[in-house]
Amino acid sequence: MARINLLPWREERREVRRKRFLLVLVAAMAGTMGAVLVANQAISRAIDRQIARNDYIGRQIAVVDERITQINDLKERRQQLVERMRIIQDLQDNRHIRGRIFDQLARALPDGVYFTEVRMTGKTLSITGAAQSNSRVSDLMRNLEASDWFEAPSLTEVKAAAAGQVEQANVFQLTVRQSQPAAPEGGK
Repeated sequence: MARINLLPWREERREVRRKRFLLVLVAAMAGTMGAVLVANQAISRAIDRQIARNDYIGRQIAVVDERITQINDLKERRQQLVERMRIIQDLQDNRHIRGRIFDQLARALPDGVYFTEVRMTGKTLSITGAAQSNSRVSDLMRNLEASDWFEAPSLTEVKAAAAGQVEQANVFQLTVRQSQPAAPEGGK
């Protein structure tokens, strides 16, 4: 018996379905490939944007670090200036005291006594000089003790030496502490 397909439309339909399936399969693959490419492009752009942001943040951090260094340098300079200003202010405040000390030394100096060296270390004055006699040195020490600007004169050394070719002199060394007299009431 011969096989005759009386129903060729079923094969045609099967062929159409197979072609449609292949077409859908190719379309799905193309769509998937397109979606993957689009997703890949989107992710690449996102990564590039993030890299650009990271680079920008890195540059800004470098700028901020440089500014912090400058600020620290400025703080150090400011501290040095404050220290200088404090020293200058102390000198300015004590400027009149130095003049007063020299004035008081001149007032305490009796006749026949002269100073060869006056040195001040802190609040201690070291005085070297010559006098005609030991009693003149004693007068100088009493005058220094009587002054409001000095206290505790202490004679370190007295020795006889020839100050000139004609006259005999006593060379002396003494120390005295500088004191601040009390301010008079009612003003400076």
